[in-house]
Amino acid sequence: MIQIRRFNLRVYAIIHNEKGEVLLSKERRGGSEFTKFPGGGVELGEGILEALHRELLEELDAEIHSASLFFVNDFFQVSSFRPEDQIVSFYYLVELKNMGKIQEKRRFPLGSQDPSDFEQAQWVRKNSQNFNALTFPIDQMVGDKLLQD
Repeated sequence: MIQIRRFNLRVYAIIHNEKGEVLLSKERRGGSEFTKFPGGGVELGEGILEALHRELLEELDAEIHSASLFFVNDFFQVSSFRPEDQIVSFYYLVELKNMGKIQEKRRFPLGSQDPSDFEQAQWVRKNSQNFNALTFPIDQMVGDKLLQD
């Protein structure tokens, strides 16, 4: 049995466009491919919203106009990548200042050392088929919650 040693705080954005589509991020890191909402880890010394601003600048080159809390997992979730980590994820409904800047092209992830790594933003219709493609359990729950709203 693996012993949990630390919390891993994550922050994600739920972004809709004028067509009612939702922005997802398809990524490859460390030999694994996954689909998730845009966002990532909170760094030491950083607040949750500060991390969200930084992540969206890094991943999308986009600035936040407004953000409102949508979901926080209130249950135990082990990390898919680090079994000694317990994940706590914060999801925000986000409006961007510069929606037109979002491009659906592959980018090299900041801080990656592997030339085969990438991240690519993609707009998808809000439906169960697209949300079933989300890799991580909490993201799938958030997708289901979005379909109910």
